[in-house]
Formats: sequence, structure tokens, C-alpha cells
Amino acid sequence: MSIFALTHRFGTNSAINLLNKLSPSLTRYASTQAHERIKAMIEASNKRVFVFMKGVPKEPLCGYSGAVVKILDAYGVDYDSCDVLKDNEIRQEIKTYSDWPTIPQVYLDGSFVGGCDILLQMHQNGELKQLLENKEKSSENPETKV
Repeated sequence: MSIFALTHRFGTNSAINLLNKLSPSLTRYASTQAHERIKAMIEASNKRVFVFMKGVPKEPLCGYSGAVVKILDAYGVDYDSCDVLKDNEIRQEIKTYSDWPTIPQVYLDGSFVGGCDILLQMHQNGELKQLLENKEKSSENPETKV
């Protein structure tokens, strides 16, 4: 039922009261749905790296997203991404999902790594290169457990 129909049927004050009572439930439902969509995007990706960013890799729409793209491209990383500017629910919920307040957000092998600042620091101290190489080697030569 639309807000107009509620107002017409119950009166303005009653409609507002009803919507205010429903609002927390609707917000929790939307948040849960967005949370599940984020999880599904990360899990469905066949790439090791997934980035939630503003814009797309070929056209980042903020400097921080652009910096993440440059760092990943410098390593030749093949990654998937989600443009959070196209989906406000994802844009808001990704911050709760990762407990990280900023975008972009980088996930490696399904786990949250960090934002631009963390990725830049890992790049500068060699940790990112090591992490990417170690995972590549372990996936190329899987250990056989008996």
C-alpha cells in the first residue's frame, strides 16, 4: 500500500505513526538483504580479489578507488568489483558488513583486507606482494594430506 493510500485511508497522523512503527523492521530487513547480497557477490566471484569501489576499474570515480586500482593493476591482479554508487543499499551496508567506515574495500580470498590506506601500506612494505605470491604458490602446488 502506498503512503498516499495509507494517508487517505487512516489519516495523516495515523499513517505517519504506522510508518514510524514499521521503519525499524523495514530497515533491518533491507540491511539483511543487502548483507546477503554482499556476501553472495564475494562468494560468487571466481577471482581471488573483490573490490567495492566508487566507479569501475576502467573509470574510478574517487581518488582512493583509483589508487586501489593502480596498486592491483601494478601486480597484474585479475579482480571483480562492485560500483557502490549504483546501489545505495550496498554502499551503506558494506560499511557494516566489514566494520570499516570507508570505501573502497578490498577482499582477498573472501576475507576483508582493508581500504585504500591499508592496501597502500601493504604495498609499500611488501606485505601485499608476499600475500599474493604465497596464495598463488599454494594454489599451484596444493599439499596432499593423507
